[in-house]
Amino acid sequence: MGFLESFGSKAATPIPTEDASGRVISAADANRRLQVLDDYERTGISWIWATDAEDRLIYFSPAASESLDGGLDTLLDKPLSDLFEIDPDNAERTDRPIKFQLKARNKIAELPVRLVRDRYQAVGKERWWSLSGQPKFDAGGKFEGYRGSAKDITTAYVRAREDSRLAEYDSLTGLANRHRMNRKLETTLAAYKSAKRSCALFMMDLDKFKQVNDTMGHPAGDNLLRQVAERLRAILGDKGEIGRLGGDEFQVMLPDIDDRGQLGDLAEKVIQMLSSPYQIEGKRAIIGASVGISVAPYDGLEAEEIVNAADLALYAAKNSGRGTYRFYSVDLKDEETERQELLDDMREALATGGMEMHYQPVVRTKDNMVVGFEALMRWEHPERGNVSPGVFIPAAEESDLINQLGEFALRRACEDALAWPETVRIAVNVSAKQFANKGFPAIVSQVLEDTGIAPDRVELELTETVFMGDVDVTDETFRILKGLGVRLALDDFGTGYSSLSYLRSAPFDKIKVDKSFVDTCTQKNENSAKIITAIIGLSKALGMDTTVEGVEAFDQFDLVTEKGAEYIQGWIYSKARPQADILEYIANGGFKIEPSGPETYRPERRSVFRRIGVIHEDCRYDAVMRDLSKTGSRIEGLVGVPVGTGLVLDLGGGQLVVCRVRRSQDAMIGVEFETPLVSDGAGGLVTRHRVSPYALAAAGMPLAALPPGNYPSAMLGESNGKPQFLQVAVQKS
Repeated sequence: MGFLESFGSKAATPIPTEDASGRVISAADANRRLQVLDDYERTGISWIWATDAEDRLIYFSPAASESLDGGLDTLLDKPLSDLFEIDPDNAERTDRPIKFQLKARNKIAELPVRLVRDRYQAVGKERWWSLSGQPKFDAGGKFEGYRGSAKDITTAYVRAREDSRLAEYDSLTGLANRHRMNRKLETTLAAYKSAKRSCALFMMDLDKFKQVNDTMGHPAGDNLLRQVAERLRAILGDKGEIGRLGGDEFQVMLPDIDDRGQLGDLAEKVIQMLSSPYQIEGKRAIIGASVGISVAPYDGLEAEEIVNAADLALYAAKNSGRGTYRFYSVDLKDEETERQELLDDMREALATGGMEMHYQPVVRTKDNMVVGFEALMRWEHPERGNVSPGVFIPAAEESDLINQLGEFALRRACEDALAWPETVRIAVNVSAKQFANKGFPAIVSQVLEDTGIAPDRVELELTETVFMGDVDVTDETFRILKGLGVRLALDDFGTGYSSLSYLRSAPFDKIKVDKSFVDTCTQKNENSAKIITAIIGLSKALGMDTTVEGVEAFDQFDLVTEKGAEYIQGWIYSKARPQADILEYIANGGFKIEPSGPETYRPERRSVFRRIGVIHEDCRYDAVMRDLSKTGSRIEGLVGVPVGTGLVLDLGGGQLVVCRVRRSQDAMIGVEFETPLVSDGAGGLVTRHRVSPYALAAAGMPLAALPPGNYPSAMLGESNGKPQFLQVAVQKS
């Protein structure tokens, strides 16, 4: 049926009418025009459509029915805005919704639209049309509806959209690429700035990915990256946009999240899931992940500032031991500069004797006798102070320096152990990179020969990461080491993705239960006690010894001994001590240590020296924080503060902590936080939330104290609705 037939024109007698210019045309001319229009419709080049004054579709070329599942009846008499929609996924277009354009009586010019999904089109049969039209008015200016044309552009549009997708998405993983992530972040932050909304950014690197590429080949590496992308989608869902920037670098944008407790939990979940073993071509691969986190507007307002902040946080996470996350803070340095300075200082310390070994006893619980020591490296830097092994060991592992450090530790520990009773063993940690060095067994053999120590007194502590290397090389190294007579211990068991196949294939003599289980073993609703029981039972069944690490309090001690722990290493017996202290203890005739410590375990309270502000009512005071835990702090500098007084601590960077005084003596007070602090991922503590720099700017905070960025001028000087303690902080500081 054509245009004439649909309106019954062939049965009617044409009457004289006017054309668009008002010129009267004859009935024959009018009929001829209708015939031409009818012939044009039949060509299928495009279709004609019309709506009434209520925007309901009153006519559509019959030829269009070929592109519809239910024919024209599914469209006619329906509002045009209910039938079609623009592409919601096309970020390049800025078209208003069709309903808005119709209500505004705008001209429509070649607008790509599709039939609304699941209503007028079968699933999987997406159709795209180009819609054009003009509003029609009568002589009095009254709107009569739209008249227009349409054509099927499905093939061309889908191809163009695919080309756009390829330009915006990573071809390997299907995630957004760097270009899309940059644009998305810029547009989001620009929109959020005026709305004063927050947006978090994760920067992620995969740890040990290069090792997979080198040992298993690039196709295996590509397979691994695809699996990583799938895991990220499963973890993050629709919380934000996920992108692969290239290589093993990923980025996640998380709108409207600023809770650092929530972000830290999410980062931990990402790290845990990405560190789970991967199956690739029948082989097992294990990698890790490090995450740097920044949050707008607290760490900056512009995209470049937020990316740089997350980058610095990522570098800090990698430098602090990898497999962790880190929030941005203003004191972070550029990674390359920090790493190079650290390596240079480490080389100098090795050459000049700046590195030393301390020894923590391993004690038999039935009689409290010392049966061995674990050698732990310590570095007291002349300027940095005590540098944590969690900082300098990962840096050394990224260079060949780890082999020098490892040989130094093994040799010094064996030399020192010669001064102890022959029944006492010495345990030395061996990194995966050391273990993978083909010359490592020869180094162990040489140290045994040079020192003359009995091989069965030497215990090499390994983590499951040693199984990341070539299986044949790993098995051969195990065979040689056992041939030398040294003992092998599996350290940190249960913290990663420990497999029973490790215990079956490797000749371990001991399993060590990690401190993380002990820290929570006495807490309610935790499974740590059950896990400790299971590990102890497993090791006994396999004929292996078990050492439980990190026991500090008697409630922990009683629990693990009740679960069958025969050996304990922890502060309840002793911290790691230098050789001089060990020799003095031996000289005094004692090799038995009675447990000593608090009755109950509480989270570690860190000693700090940090200048803070203390706000009370309408005054702000300067003070010094002396120690800090998740739930409280000890503060020096305020005299005569009554117990029970409510305070607000200004920790800087928008971190305000509501607390109450629980102890007060002279110029020292102890406070309890209303809301516990959360981990920054690297041993530090931060507030879950921060006061927005928008609020600080509105409260009159000097711009120099705010994160960099262009603040809306309307904010500055604004005071309505700001919290009272912000007014106080500004007035009195």
